[in-house]
Amino acid sequence: MLRTVAVLSDVHGMLVSLDRVLAEPAVAAADLVVVTGDHVWGPQPTEVLDRLLGLGDRAVLVRGNADRELLEMSRGVDLGLGGDPVSTWGATQLRPGHQQALGVMPEQVTLEVPGFGAVRFCHATPRDDEEVVLVDSRVERWAEVFQDLPPEIETVVCGHTHMPFVRLASGRLVVNPGSVGLPYGRPGAHWALLHDGAVTLRRTLIDPTELVDTTARLSTMPGVVDWLDEMVRRPAGDVEALGAFGPRDGR
Repeated sequence: MLRTVAVLSDVHGMLVSLDRVLAEPAVAAADLVVVTGDHVWGPQPTEVLDRLLGLGDRAVLVRGNADRELLEMSRGVDLGLGGDPVSTWGATQLRPGHQQALGVMPEQVTLEVPGFGAVRFCHATPRDDEEVVLVDSRVERWAEVFQDLPPEIETVVCGHTHMPFVRLASGRLVVNPGSVGLPYGRPGAHWALLHDGAVTLRRTLIDPTELVDTTARLSTMPGVVDWLDEMVRRPAGDVEALGAFGPRDGR
């Protein structure tokens, strides 16, 4: 029976960050690790996916919108993302085994977790892998997002916005662990623990210079140094991110 579930999300090809989180004693000791999508868009897409797949039955992997998009692009589908060099390069990195793994990866899963009831794990929302909901989204907005959920789902765990939060919304507990690879707000690799009905938001601190230097040395992504400077050394703050996401939340 599950007692402790470690929840990770939005690794975004940052292998150093992922390895640091996986090495955390609480994550290593968890009964299950659930990773709620956006594994591969970033500087080490296949290395991250290989590491996650290597966890075997210890992990449940959910597919995010970036994973879906890179998979489709790798199969020759034009999504209009040709102007995004990270997507274009990342799609070329996926080998047949990666394509197969992403192709069968579920977009959401439901697990019984003691103290939380039936938990729906998804990337963005239970109905759409790109939809935006935030810690301060209106209750009416949450009710709309949850309208097709069966009543037995008591908890929803999502990612996508890279900002950790826990709140009650329209009668359900909602947990966003934040982002392992590209956090907004505070630095560090963010994740969460579900244990005995309690949620603990956790953060693994990583020296930014070490993270950037190591990732730049190991990645073959064109322009990786500039990308890391922008995305890792100078990430968006929470106020900035909430402002950018607001229109997609219907504000």
